[in-house]
Amino acid sequence: MLMAVKFPLASNGARTPLPRNPLGFFSASIPSKPISLSLPLNNPNPHNCFCLKPYSSRLTLPHRRLPPIAALESDVPQSHHQGSETLSDSKRVEEWSSLTAKFSGAANVPFMLLQLPQIILNTRNLLAGNTTALLAVPWLGMLTGLLGNLSLLSYFAKKREKEAMVIQTLGSVTTFIVFAQLAIAGAMPLPYFVATSAVVSSGLLINFMNYFNVLPVQILKFWEDFITVGGFSVLPQVMWSTFVPFIPNSILPGITALVAALLAVASARAGKLPEKGVKFVGALSGWTATLLFMWMPVSQMWTNYLNPENIKGLSALTMFLALIGNGLVLPRALFIRDFMWFLGSGWAMLFYGYGNIVCLYCCNGVSREFFIAATAGLFSWIGFFFWRDSMVYGFRSPLTSLKELLFG
Repeated sequence: MLMAVKFPLASNGARTPLPRNPLGFFSASIPSKPISLSLPLNNPNPHNCFCLKPYSSRLTLPHRRLPPIAALESDVPQSHHQGSETLSDSKRVEEWSSLTAKFSGAANVPFMLLQLPQIILNTRNLLAGNTTALLAVPWLGMLTGLLGNLSLLSYFAKKREKEAMVIQTLGSVTTFIVFAQLAIAGAMPLPYFVATSAVVSSGLLINFMNYFNVLPVQILKFWEDFITVGGFSVLPQVMWSTFVPFIPNSILPGITALVAALLAVASARAGKLPEKGVKFVGALSGWTATLLFMWMPVSQMWTNYLNPENIKGLSALTMFLALIGNGLVLPRALFIRDFMWFLGSGWAMLFYGYGNIVCLYCCNGVSREFFIAATAGLFSWIGFFFWRDSMVYGFRSPLTSLKELLFG
């Protein structure tokens, strides 16, 4: 990762604190030995994105070796970008780094408001007795986002990032409210709603007990293993169930993934895996959360295709907020060359936010002016931050930034 922050290194092993960003995005200390700076980035993508999820980058100084990555404590593979001393204008890098951090912080607002329009629309339909309209909201797709929220909440609780915890908590609670509305309308089976209620309440309680240091270590480890195994098991089952009845209804995908995840986690905990295998298991929860968020728009688009008459049951404002929120974090993901973050947020922006706006426009759910404004704004924004990133790094083409993102 390229940063233009200069650190005085102490020769006696003392640590020099790194000033904290006003938005609270990172803090660390620099030792005189092997140097690594972990940046817990607030990627508050409560529903899409995937996030969406915990993202971590390494800032490395030239000719320094990175220390080993913690095994099961590492939620995502690490990424880093070297060579900051070769930049011709470090001031531009500082300014762009600060600006991308502010963009990412501003994304908190649309993410917090994301489900509010859908909740209001569902309430109106329930009061009017129009329960059929709620079938436009696929509960299986939203379940993937909820599991992603809980995974991210666990990560930020360990990092003591209370602002990000609040975002993920709001995401979990608002999604649960939508589930309650779907259960009332009969759009979500009651047994699944009861099981979801138990998982959400347990997850919130455990994570906040962990934040306040009143949770036994064994319970915390069990929860971490649970979300890893649970997410890895639910993902293939949700993907399979989305296309039922066009394919046979089966629980085989979920059972197979469950057995594989249990064996992998148990082997890692017992120390029976090689170092690369342990790192892979440690990264499962991060990648699983990202893929869960990425599947949410696929499920929604498939529901739109099967039931185009119910498309007006979707809130255009919710989709617009999803587009804005995910779009605002993309410049930061590109700047630090975090492929997982960029992939999850970019996918959600294009397919969940903009993709559903296209569906609403085709079904006369939004006006032509709204659609044109959203389209122009989206592609202008993508062009802007790719151009700015290439200018900061001194590249002749924005495609070079994309190449570095994909291949390092």
